[in-house]
Amino acid sequence: MTTEQIKHLELIQHVITRMNTNSFQIKGWTVTLVSALLAIFASTHNNYFVLVAVFPSIVLWCLDAYYLMQERKFRGLYNDIACISETPKELKPFVMSPALYIGEKYTYRSSFTSGTIAPLYISICVGLIVLFLCLL
Repeated sequence: MTTEQIKHLELIQHVITRMNTNSFQIKGWTVTLVSALLAIFASTHNNYFVLVAVFPSIVLWCLDAYYLMQERKFRGLYNDIACISETPKELKPFVMSPALYIGEKYTYRSSFTSGTIAPLYISICVGLIVLFLCLL
């Protein structure tokens, strides 16, 4: 492996790490916002704060799915540069374009329903909706 390839892999790894960090922070913001809205509900007893908490959860779920999709594309790029992909693409040195990666694995829908994020957001949204319905 050449020095250029190693540097290219390092650059891609930094992007992957940043996407992963963003995803982790979004999950933290989701829990924080839902907790804050539930705390407001507890102090005001206004049931609609429980229902309002669903909206930021869904928005942050969409954003989290976007970052996961981008991370997957950069992992595909990393695998091709490192020549560990089954069918590596011929890439120019220092290409950083995730748009080259298409297919079911790299779609937004696949990321949105991923086993790493969907259970968290589904449980939060369903839990909030059930709580709201029980309060009616």
